[in-house]
Amino acid sequence: MQPLVSTEELAEAMAGENPPVLLDVRWALTGPPGLLAYEAGHLPGAVFLDLDRDLAAPAGPGGRHPLPAPEDLEAVLRAAGVGADRPVVAYDAADGSVAARAWWLLRWSGHEQVAVLDGGFAAWTAEGREVTTVVPHPEPGDVVVLPGSLPVLDAAGAEELAERGVLLDARAPQRYRGEVEPVDARPGHVPGARNAPFVEHLDESGRWRSPAELAERFAALGVTEGTPVGAYCGSGVTACSVLLALETAGLSGPDRPAALYAGSWSEWAAQPRRRAVLGASPR
Repeated sequence: MQPLVSTEELAEAMAGENPPVLLDVRWALTGPPGLLAYEAGHLPGAVFLDLDRDLAAPAGPGGRHPLPAPEDLEAVLRAAGVGADRPVVAYDAADGSVAARAWWLLRWSGHEQVAVLDGGFAAWTAEGREVTTVVPHPEPGDVVVLPGSLPVLDAAGAEELAERGVLLDARAPQRYRGEVEPVDARPGHVPGARNAPFVEHLDESGRWRSPAELAERFAALGVTEGTPVGAYCGSGVTACSVLLALETAGLSGPDRPAALYAGSWSEWAAQPRRRAVLGASPR
C-alpha cells in the first residue's frame, strides 16, 4: 500500500469489498479541538481519534507528545475497528502533517496497510464528496500492536545521527533558527540538524509533491539513497510527515527505514545540558 492515497482512490476503496478503516485525526496546536470539526462533518464511517488522548502518552520528561504505550495504542485502534487484515486511511484537515502521526504509529506497530489521504478533508470536500455527521460504532478490531517495526531515536541517538548522517528538523524556519519559540523551553535546534519544513511537502494546490520533486528537495538537504536519516519537530508529530515524504520519495522503506526522534525539540529543550543552536541550517 502506497503511503499516500488520492481522493479518487479512497472513494473507490470505500465502495469495495474490503473498505478501509477511516481515522479522522484533525488537530491544531492552538485549537480549536478537532472533535468539533469532526462533529460538524466527516467522511462516512470515519472514527475520530484525538492526538493528545489517543495518539500520544501524557506530556512529561519525554516531550509534549511521547509515544503511547503499546497496550494503550492497541486498545484505541481496536476500538476504532482496526483489524490485522484491514487497510487504514488517516486524514486531517489538509496537509497530512497530523495524519502522518497515525500512519507512522501504525507502521511502527507492524501494520503495513496504512496510508494518508492526500489533501485531507479539504480536498475531499472541495470535490463535493459525501460527508456526514453520523458517528459510527464499528465492530472491535483485532489488530495486535507489536512496536519496533520503525526505528525510534532518543536524544543521544538524535545527536549521533546528526553527526554521521542527516537529521531533519520539520519545524518552520523561524522556529528552527530560534527567532521565535511559542511553546517549548528554549529556542534553537539540535546541533547539526538541517531544516526541512513540513509545509514544503505540498505544492501550490495543497496536494503532496511528486516523488521526484520530494527526492530533489531531500537531495538538496544531503539525503540520497543510503543516507542514514531521521527527523524531529516540536513534539514528534509533524516530523512523521517528513518520514512519510521520505518514503514517498523512495528514500526510506522496509530495508532502510528513516528514524523518528520521538521526544523532539520539546524533550531536547527541557534538558539544560543539551546545546541549542541558533541560526541557519548547515550545508
